[in-house]
Amino acid sequence: MRGDPVAQWIYRIEPTRPEMVAAATDEEMAVIEEHFGFLQALKTAGILILAGRTQVDEGAWGITIFEAPDEESARAVMQTDPAVASGVLRATLYPYAVAIARDGLED
Repeated sequence: MRGDPVAQWIYRIEPTRPEMVAAATDEEMAVIEEHFGFLQALKTAGILILAGRTQVDEGAWGITIFEAPDEESARAVMQTDPAVASGVLRATLYPYAVAIARDGLED
């Protein structure tokens, strides 16, 4: 059981250069590796609920669902993502609430 309520947030990401998904430059790949490390750190810290992306090259986009106490904190998480901070991915933040999840995801 948690103390203070923590809000859930989602940010939707998409490549700023759509061709990146099928043909990333070395620099873009390095940033994406940092992005995955960042998400892994959010998971370790107990902040990340889930993250993933569509499995298509054309029109690809992804989501990161996480917890933060308020919009300012949530926006800071999103803007700290190396792929967002570098401009490789653009992101849009939304308040979110997981309504139903399979066993184990609600904890």
